[in-house]
Amino acid sequence: MSCPHLESAGLTPPTPAQSVYREDCTQCFDSIDEPSGLDVCLQCFNGGCAGDRLHAKLHSTLWNHALALNIRRTRKVIVRDEPPAKMSKLAIAAETEEDRYDTALAAKCLECNTQLDIANPKLAPIADGIMNASAFSKKEEVKAWEQELTSCEHILMLQQEESRNIEQGDLGHCTACDLRENLWLCLECGNLGCGRKQLGGVDGNSHALSHSAESGHGVAVKLGSITPEGTADIYCYRCDDERVDENLSQHLAHWGIVLAERQKTEKSLTEMQIEQNLKWDFSMTTEDGKELKPLFGPGLTGLKNLGNSCYLASIVQCLFDMPSFRDRYDRPGDDLPVVQDPAADLETQLRKMADGLCSGRYSKPDDGVVAESDVTHQKGLAPAMFKHLIGRGHDEFSTMRQQDALELLQHLFKLITRSGHAGDLKDPTAQFRFAMEQRLQCLGCRRVKYSTTEQDNIFIDVPLEKLPAQEGAEGMSEKYKAVTLKECLDNFTHGETVELACSACGNKGFNKRSLFKTFPDVLAINAGKMTVVNWVPIKVDVPVIVPDEPFLLDSYLSKGLQPSEEVLPDEPEAGAPAFVPDAAAAAQLEAMGFPRVRCEKALHATGNSDANAAMEWLFAHLEDADIDVPLDVGGPAGAGGGGGADPEKVEMLGAMGFGAPQAKKALKETGGDVERAVEWLFSHPDDQGMFEDGAQASSEPAAPKEPAGSAALPASFQLQSIVCHKGTSIHAGHYVAFIRKQLEGQGAKWVLFNDEKVVEAYDVEEVRKFAYIYFFKRA
Repeated sequence: MSCPHLESAGLTPPTPAQSVYREDCTQCFDSIDEPSGLDVCLQCFNGGCAGDRLHAKLHSTLWNHALALNIRRTRKVIVRDEPPAKMSKLAIAAETEEDRYDTALAAKCLECNTQLDIANPKLAPIADGIMNASAFSKKEEVKAWEQELTSCEHILMLQQEESRNIEQGDLGHCTACDLRENLWLCLECGNLGCGRKQLGGVDGNSHALSHSAESGHGVAVKLGSITPEGTADIYCYRCDDERVDENLSQHLAHWGIVLAERQKTEKSLTEMQIEQNLKWDFSMTTEDGKELKPLFGPGLTGLKNLGNSCYLASIVQCLFDMPSFRDRYDRPGDDLPVVQDPAADLETQLRKMADGLCSGRYSKPDDGVVAESDVTHQKGLAPAMFKHLIGRGHDEFSTMRQQDALELLQHLFKLITRSGHAGDLKDPTAQFRFAMEQRLQCLGCRRVKYSTTEQDNIFIDVPLEKLPAQEGAEGMSEKYKAVTLKECLDNFTHGETVELACSACGNKGFNKRSLFKTFPDVLAINAGKMTVVNWVPIKVDVPVIVPDEPFLLDSYLSKGLQPSEEVLPDEPEAGAPAFVPDAAAAAQLEAMGFPRVRCEKALHATGNSDANAAMEWLFAHLEDADIDVPLDVGGPAGAGGGGGADPEKVEMLGAMGFGAPQAKKALKETGGDVERAVEWLFSHPDDQGMFEDGAQASSEPAAPKEPAGSAALPASFQLQSIVCHKGTSIHAGHYVAFIRKQLEGQGAKWVLFNDEKVVEAYDVEEVRKFAYIYFFKRA
């Protein structure tokens, strides 16, 4: 039967630049594994489910794209009678798709409701192009688990000393000790030194590092990692990072080492990292060795790891457990937005995520493979479209590297807040917002100044106190004294003396204290457990004791300006001294290599007394657009080169609901950076902004904006969920989430979300001591 739509359509196979959505629907998580399969549009390659949700039919109707390729996949039953192959590189090495699945293809016209001959000369090349193209998720997973290593100036400009052949005997042990493994060859001079002690029990005395420090030589290669193909562990001690040497063969030949004759004899750094990631020890077993019980149903759906994406999965699970996110995005009765490209629309993808996680539709045992144990987990949803969309254009979240879960939370909140919430739809991040009030009191004239900032989380420093070292299975282990959450909050709200100049009396001392002006419905707390070793921030495990039952935060509420207090004048008086950075702290920062301008900014932002706190602030703000703009601590509006704000940027901020005066002020304060201007606006809700010369504000004084959150007491909070992290760096290791769920017939139980594995949690009291982010719900 002929089809008029096929006759009239101009079809071309997908180009390498086009996204082909041939695995799951762009509007829900129904996929090619559903009984009805997935319909891939032959004109734009959108993927639409072919089942009862009719997203393929909706796409066809909206855009007059009638022709589709239906892809349906069924899993072959595989019985594993031997352990899986040993993982040898940072990649997920599994069977091919053909080994695991049978795939059926059919062409059809959704308008005529007819099957088409897939062998038709007009259809066949398009179907082949779709099946041979890299699926969208595959494009995103190409670099999954593979570190993105690059070269550096020290390798590109490498100057080798006089050539000589290093005898095999000299390659046998470190020149400074007797170690015969973990040996690193300096490519500049040929020195051989042992490396640092490695995870997993690999010994080392850091003699290669000592050689680098003494000689200034930077680039070394791990001998046991060299393969005949030319791969090897390359480390630049001057960059303190792993690197790639495109001329490794030439650089080794300089020392008489021929690649073709080399044999890899030791695990690479990458392989050791994999082993540590796979040894994830948030135990999936009970005390008596039984595997934890898998859970299934609404709100109990796992997220597949796309490669280093556990930071995203853990945050998303906690967010969509919150009523504000479920109410906003889990709306099965509402029509989805009409957009040409659903995969690139944030509203669509957030609703897709909510449906996937909350409905229970996809929370079922993955029975396609007979597991080695009696426990069968879920397959898990693959959030490839969501991850790509929220990371698009972002230097870090667009990569496949592990990221900081808190930074992702803040990034998501920004995207969601800006995305717009029409009608009765509320911004779900509003429940996380609250106001902090800072009180400054001059130690000379005793006058005070209050300021308010709006926040959606707080950062608490966890006190670090080492316990005496104890001998363990892997040698001496460092442990830290446990602290309570109350101790951390007491420290967070404790007053401190800072060196600032008083605008009234010129005195250079202030008492500074921050307290809550309001409390949010959901309080997110980031526990800072960082220390600095050789100027490198390292995360340590400090137990923080957090109550399971509700507790009060009433004592941390600010009482505000008191009748007996005299307020400091707003404008600095003429001739008043400017900010004077602490000389010792500034010198310490400059000795670390930070420019003077950055040192002053960091000290101003952190209280002007602690070089370590200032250094941590600098690490967190190195990418700020105005990091090298001289510090401006005040002055009349318009001073300091603010100039006229870019009209396009003012318009962009206006589209987000901010008035022109506020937008101009925010752009002035942030050097014209729109991203940071938005943050400034949210943290300065009472600022009326900048008006043009001669322009007046409304004759009626603007009503002050009500601060986010509520000051009502009692302020009772209870722990609802936690994001836990294992590893010495927030950019490595593994994240999981523990969430308090109401299980049918069992009441409130803690549930562990470890990527696609969703299980009833065990020993949560011990686990929550090592959380990285806490979410407390107001009772």
